[in-house]
Amino acid sequence: MAEETKSKKAKGEKAEKGEKPEKAEKAEKAGKAAKAGKAEKAKAKPEKELSPEERVEKGYVPRALRRYREETVPALKGKFNYGNMLQVPKLMKIVINMGCGDGLKDPKLLDAAVSDMATIAGQRPVITKSSRSVASFKLRKGMSVGCRVTLRGMRMYEFFDRLVNVALPRIRDFRGLSPDSFDGRGNYTFGLKEQIVFPEIEYDKVVKVRGMDITMTTSARTDQEAFELLKGLGMPFRQS
Repeated sequence: MAEETKSKKAKGEKAEKGEKPEKAEKAEKAGKAAKAGKAEKAKAKPEKELSPEERVEKGYVPRALRRYREETVPALKGKFNYGNMLQVPKLMKIVINMGCGDGLKDPKLLDAAVSDMATIAGQRPVITKSSRSVASFKLRKGMSVGCRVTLRGMRMYEFFDRLVNVALPRIRDFRGLSPDSFDGRGNYTFGLKEQIVFPEIEYDKVVKVRGMDITMTTSARTDQEAFELLKGLGMPFRQS
């Protein structure tokens, strides 16, 4: 009885002094540990990658688009004497086309090509079908022969920036692109022999090295205007 009364008195003294009972202290420590664990897990989780549209809402502007607005537009207005801002040519879309004729025998090759293009462009490509039957190639109308993706807006400018500043300089013995590949209506097309020039592609996981055609469609009315537009955006043309 004496020991019980002493323990009760001790608890009463702790309560008077404002000290917390042992159970309350343990519960508080456990709560702090749980919060610390949640905070560590939150830090460990990688941040969700935002789409170009979401980044634009937060004030993000691609570097190529910023260069077009700040440098290319004034240079084009000064050279061609445009009276209206709407006359200044601009990049409308970029089309990437990859042929995969060997996918007729092995569908896995076509799947690998689609996966590589999706990694490069950041957008799911469309599978292209044959428009007619060719007996010598054992090809029937409607068979899958490749894939294609069309980029517009922010994705287009981001791809252009990566292409010009990262991918093209990695081409072996690269000395610039030919300035003679315009189609007469302000559109430019060139080819790449290997998709591994893009750093997004892991060489060890490549099923087959294949090339692609890239077409840049502009609003320019002449090839000269389109040339100056792409050159102003940083396209490395070969000096003839």
